[in-house]
Amino acid sequence: MFKIDVVVVGKLKKGPWFDLCEDYVSRLRLWPTQIIEVESKITDPVKQQLEEQKLILEKIDSTSLLVVLDERGDGLRSLDFADTLKKFRDGGTDKITFLIGGASGFTEEVRNKADIMISFGQQTWPHIMVRVMLLEQIYRAQQILSGHPYHREG
Repeated sequence: MFKIDVVVVGKLKKGPWFDLCEDYVSRLRLWPTQIIEVESKITDPVKQQLEEQKLILEKIDSTSLLVVLDERGDGLRSLDFADTLKKFRDGGTDKITFLIGGASGFTEEVRNKADIMISFGQQTWPHIMVRVMLLEQIYRAQQILSGHPYHREG
């Protein structure tokens, strides 16, 4: 079965963002999805980034295909994102792990481990928004690939 992990820096508190994430995760029945949160208590930005890297790398399954969300990544239309997931799924990938960084982003070490890097544009987004945007795009991809009319090209 095709599974998805989303490893994200930062803890999400109960509220509207949390509810949106839970809603999308509950809709992803065909692709069981789990959100794994990591958080550093260090306040120095350089040390914090290194600590976040350590925490992230500890959560990655070595057999998982690694997708890093980074502003340097490729921007994909929803149909292209769906096609990319389809290629991975149909190519024998059992699990994809998406990484969402914290305020200081990723170290080069994390970026270099990526099988693919994608972007939601050249802007920098808060991890809370990226989490919701990613889950929605995964859900949209699932619906596109199953022929559901959720997605409409316009």
